[in-house]
Amino acid sequence: MLPSMFRSATIRLTGWYLLILMTLSIMFSVVIYQVASSEVRTRLESFQTYLQGTDDFMPMPMGTVALRNSQVAAANGNISIELIYVNLFVLVVGGCGSYFLARRNLLPIEKAHEAQSRFTSDASHELRTPLAVMKTELEVALRDKNATADSLKETLVSNLEEVDKLSRLAEMLLNLSRFDHTKLKFVPVNLNKVAHSVVKDFDKLSNRITLSSKRHLIVKGNETALAELMRVLVDNALLYSPADSPIKITLSKEDDKAKFVITNTGPGINAEKLPHIFDRFYRADSSRTNGNRKGYGLGLALAKSIVELHNGDLMASSKPGVKTTFTFTLSLNQKYQAKTQN
Repeated sequence: MLPSMFRSATIRLTGWYLLILMTLSIMFSVVIYQVASSEVRTRLESFQTYLQGTDDFMPMPMGTVALRNSQVAAANGNISIELIYVNLFVLVVGGCGSYFLARRNLLPIEKAHEAQSRFTSDASHELRTPLAVMKTELEVALRDKNATADSLKETLVSNLEEVDKLSRLAEMLLNLSRFDHTKLKFVPVNLNKVAHSVVKDFDKLSNRITLSSKRHLIVKGNETALAELMRVLVDNALLYSPADSPIKITLSKEDDKAKFVITNTGPGINAEKLPHIFDRFYRADSSRTNGNRKGYGLGLALAKSIVELHNGDLMASSKPGVKTTFTFTLSLNQKYQAKTQN
């Protein structure tokens, strides 16, 4: 069922398409009628002149002109009827075609509108939850006349955690918006260098990550965006795996593509939920998170957006209770790749 706004827009656009089509059809019909009518009249007059010229001694029968005019009128009538049928056919077929084109043109706009509405609704919900927690804790602290310094400090610490969550959410929303609407500047990027830099940053917090890369892989892309892509995948692996489990990253060349694979152990993702993990604000299972480090379901959506901007592929596979693997592939920059090999 189409929303009323897009239903009325589809009807209006269909009407405009049909109006243009029928205007052209009627104009051509008028021209065809004039040309055909003139041609019939000219042919009959030529034939009559020919008959008069073949036998000067045989007078033309009475009423020849009237007969000719009646034949012209009959031909014009037949042409008019045929053109009316043609225009009715154009009206019916054109109406169906116009509706199809209108729906086809409006469908991306409708999907974008639905995605924006869903995104706004989800973002509002995510923002409302920490704000409600902060408000409740502050109200309780203000009403408690016997509140001690320790209890007030605990409230402030809790509020600070909620502020951190809001900051992370705001940062993710800004990144999504930036990568959705910004045309990135692409240059040759060494994926190995980017991966080592990202792993080094995470090693300050965790030494669970191992990176395996035997050769330099050069792709054409945006280094900042690709670094963010890797950070999202590493952070996701850390977030949804046991605290002492290893995270394995492999960089390799496959045909003419660079392949990045990251694997973690843990609860995994059920098969029916796997196709939706790249949707914004989708969390396959909030219970898989480690303690209070709860994600917002935006990281993988951001990763997907970055990979698509680079015309690459991002895939996920999971065996619940065993391991989860994320893989993205990007086309190699053959010119610079050849230089690194030489």
